[in-house]
Amino acid sequence: MKTITPTELRSNIYNLLDEILNTGIPIEIDKGSRKLRIIPIKKANKLQNLIPRLDTIKGDSDELADIRWEKEVNLDLP
Repeated sequence: MKTITPTELRSNIYNLLDEILNTGIPIEIDKGSRKLRIIPIKKANKLQNLIPRLDTIKGDSDELADIRWEKEVNLDLP
């Protein structure tokens, strides 16, 4: 990991940001006794946020299209 000073960051910020994005390697900024780090963040996979539902129907969609509900549902409306 590359370590730079705030002055180096200020004078070359756009090139440093491009370097981080291209290489994926973070850069550390040494600010006296403290340090900061700029790191690339990977784009999140939206499917990872899905909550598993155990009561969902699993199967072939063609088989599901042929299900008949007449015996399950009362279609005689008042």
